[in-house]
Amino acid sequence: MLDRSSQSPTQIPTDALSEILRDFRLSGVNYGRCELRHPWSIAFAQQQLLRFHFVSEGPCWIHTEAQGWQELQDGDLVLLPQGVEHRLASKPDVVGDSLKSCQVTKLGGNVCEVVQEGTGATSTLFCGSMALGANALNPLIALMPPIIKGCDVAGNDPIVGPLLAAMTAEASQPQLGSATVLSRMADVLVARLIRCWVNCSGASTSGWLAAIRDPHIGRALAAMHRDPGHDWTLETLAGVAGQSRSIFAERFSAILGEGAARYLARLRMQLARELLGQNMSVAEVASQLGYESEASFARAFKRITSVSPGVVRRTISGRMDIEFGL
Repeated sequence: MLDRSSQSPTQIPTDALSEILRDFRLSGVNYGRCELRHPWSIAFAQQQLLRFHFVSEGPCWIHTEAQGWQELQDGDLVLLPQGVEHRLASKPDVVGDSLKSCQVTKLGGNVCEVVQEGTGATSTLFCGSMALGANALNPLIALMPPIIKGCDVAGNDPIVGPLLAAMTAEASQPQLGSATVLSRMADVLVARLIRCWVNCSGASTSGWLAAIRDPHIGRALAAMHRDPGHDWTLETLAGVAGQSRSIFAERFSAILGEGAARYLARLRMQLARELLGQNMSVAEVASQLGYESEASFARAFKRITSVSPGVVRRTISGRMDIEFGL
């Protein structure tokens, strides 16, 4: 049962995806501007990161287990939401790992330049690795395919192309604060690509995508994501959705396959894991997420995750600094 409250929720915008992306930030970013002479080939291991590759100038091919080799054209952008294992190469028949022979120069912050000398055709790439700073996006990221070509989903977006050009210029001519500027631009870029994919992904009738598109359930989802620690009740959520309590509860379960209380509890535990990883105490996390006591939060956390919050805090605390690579 949802917690009770007499408080009135604030007015929630109707665009649920905008609300969920409102505080979207990348907790770790690494960029590399690459100038590589054919023949070259670079392997990228599976990592729990988003990755993207922008081809300013080819030749360039990408290989994934799901789709095999695909040729990328000048101006192409690929996004790998789950950071699956893949390989970039000047031609599919090039083997080995050229990164070992490249000259890597740190330009400042998390930006580097990667150069492979030679006499073959030059490929100029802009690559990035990203760690999401919000576990609330996990349901959406899990729905996305292993690889997305930006030209397939963002063809009508007037911002993506100029933004990539600006990011390339910022990386190639580093100035004071370049790493911070690049991080902010990457936030916008990935958020827009996620939005473009959602808009192009078809009209499903159930699941998370259908829920954020629904004019009623979407508002309730946005409210929960905006303020997961609020003392939400079925009545207040139904009010946000503009529906009666019974209709809202039935519609929510029909689309998402679980009740609003269960969804909110899981959302809170996802956020709790993130906060515990930031060295926040169990009591502080409990208070921030709306629990009356540390004990009640600990019981809810263990019921949903099968492990205590203290164990999670000791296991993942202090592990936010990741060696991202390209």
